[in-house]
Amino acid sequence: MKVSRFALAAGLCAGMVLSACTNPATLGAQTDPNQNTKQGALIGGILGAGVGALTNNSDPGLGALAGAAIGAAAGGAIGNQLDKQAAELRQQLANDGITITNTGDRLIVSVPNDITFDTDSYTVRPALRSDLEKVAQNLVRYPNSNVQIIGHTDSDGDAAYNQGLSERRANAVADILQAGGVSYARITTIGQGENNPIASNLTPEGKRQNRRVEIVVVPNGNA
Repeated sequence: MKVSRFALAAGLCAGMVLSACTNPATLGAQTDPNQNTKQGALIGGILGAGVGALTNNSDPGLGALAGAAIGAAAGGAIGNQLDKQAAELRQQLANDGITITNTGDRLIVSVPNDITFDTDSYTVRPALRSDLEKVAQNLVRYPNSNVQIIGHTDSDGDAAYNQGLSERRANAVADILQAGGVSYARITTIGQGENNPIASNLTPEGKRQNRRVEIVVVPNGNA
């Protein structure tokens, strides 16, 4: 019986997804320094297999295998870049308040507003400029990515004012990264205001967590 290339692609992708879900490295805390390299290769293989099966009309199976190999190589390279970049940032940044999260397809550098700005200000404190300059140097060393700078506030005060403040703070961080050599074309600034909390705004601690600027590093596939 002839199997359609659509069904073959779906089956291959489903099998790979199931294998990812049963991989212990994807279930618990990250203990393997190369975890994201492996995860990137797996995800790239899944996508490559699907694309290869759909685009090779004469032999979907062969197309899936070729696509999986190409996708795995590209995904592994991106994962390896993120692993290395995250490790360097953790070594270089002196402030314990800055957190670095490697999700496998991007890095999120979260900088609390409380240590970055004075109340109701969007001028970066001198003590934090050196850390942001180190982030800029890291981004220059790893040029194959785009950078989103996203400002967030808590829910205190007027929502429209918080929106504007989050935009101004994102732009202030972007200015430092650009001054440090990061191309303007790589950077997008976004103000989220109070719209994307990561904790409850009903407690002082939750509000503190919500007041932040995130520097999101997204590989562009040229790693």
